[in-house]
Amino acid sequence: MEKKNGRNVTGFIVPSVVGIILFMIPVKYDGNWTVTVKIIADLIGGALGSVLPILCVAIVTVSAIGSLIGLAKPKFMTERAILADTFCTSPVWVLVRVIGAVFIWMTYLGMGTEGGRDIVSMITDGGAGGFVLGDLLTVLVIIFLIAALLLPLLLDFGLLEYVGALLTKIMRPLFKIPGRAAVDCITSWIGDGTLGVMLTCNQYEGGYYSEREASVIATTFSAVSITFSIVVLEQVGLMQYFGLYYLMICLVGIACAIIVPRIPPLSLKKDRYVVEGKAMPDTLPAPYKTSHEYGMALAMKKVGEFRGIGQFFENGMKNAVGMWFGVLPTVMAIGTLALVLANNTPIFEICGKPFMPLLELLQVPEAAEASKTMIVGFTDMFTPSIIAAEGIASEMTRFIVASVSVTQLIYLSEVGGLILGSKLPVNIVELFILFLERTIISLLIICPLAHLIF
Repeated sequence: MEKKNGRNVTGFIVPSVVGIILFMIPVKYDGNWTVTVKIIADLIGGALGSVLPILCVAIVTVSAIGSLIGLAKPKFMTERAILADTFCTSPVWVLVRVIGAVFIWMTYLGMGTEGGRDIVSMITDGGAGGFVLGDLLTVLVIIFLIAALLLPLLLDFGLLEYVGALLTKIMRPLFKIPGRAAVDCITSWIGDGTLGVMLTCNQYEGGYYSEREASVIATTFSAVSITFSIVVLEQVGLMQYFGLYYLMICLVGIACAIIVPRIPPLSLKKDRYVVEGKAMPDTLPAPYKTSHEYGMALAMKKVGEFRGIGQFFENGMKNAVGMWFGVLPTVMAIGTLALVLANNTPIFEICGKPFMPLLELLQVPEAAEASKTMIVGFTDMFTPSIIAAEGIASEMTRFIVASVSVTQLIYLSEVGGLILGSKLPVNIVELFILFLERTIISLLIICPLAHLIF
């Protein structure tokens, strides 16, 4: 049993409480509910302002060049773990990073004309590459840095071990994942889905989650933040229903979290670990009598392994570098391509047609218009509510679209792009299948309840 002394207890409680305050406690700032980490990132982002686009261009360019060099596996990269992990990737991901670099330079240089019909203009348009660079990457680049540097407060001082021991009896039978995943979920729910994905990646690569568990948590528990849910409902002009709306989102989220891990593709994932021996047991080992006692012992062991402030910043920088050079280029490439298709082709309208019979069966008004929003959410979560606000008169249908767009959860312009750009074992086909599963489950729950509300 790990020795419990005043120094270790303080080393567990103080950093963990600071981490909870920064990442998980909601605060009202500038009229919106958010978390302190997001406020810090926004303040820094606001101060840097015009520097952020060129910073994003530099990061994506270095990622592409470094990855091309990494294909040759040069000694100076392979002998340095951080360089090897960041730049030595598969040819497919090298291509994605190069495409991301090409897109970001085209967009930054303002090539093409706004609203033009040639391919260059479609890529750099304000609704495609312009949106991804100006509205997404410039936000993510700061969030990744600040959150990654501070993430060790949640990871390195025993909080996940303690929470995991307390909640395993709930999380394992209900959702088939470890108790520590509750921290990922709360961080996403209160703060931002990207923070939850970052946390899940770290735990997977550290050997605390298996392939199956990491896949389930990233695609099921990286929930949409309260803040963004408000923005979506406001877009469709139905803020007066926010209480019922968010209650419904939580209900659907729990239903999806119970059902989706039990069916393919998530049920087919293996319980293999990147690092063996780090996962927590599901049962209470001897000589511990309570989950609290076991959790404290695990927390004390984790604190005892901490090597000091150098380890804290080293782990933080590893997190930041991985997200900057691995994820930002992926978001630029995949997010831009998805938005180009959404804006300039009928592909998502065609893909939405199979939902027509289901929407009509569920008696959704303006089912044809609603069907157009079903698949487009795979590219970007905000697009369905924009389409609904512009083209759907029925309040009930706008409410359904706003609710489903949030519970679909997996969208390529942010969370989906992050998952694909990370080392999590989920590919784009599996993401799309999961997206469809969540969409159908969401409709089957939301539509009958919407009939009771309207």
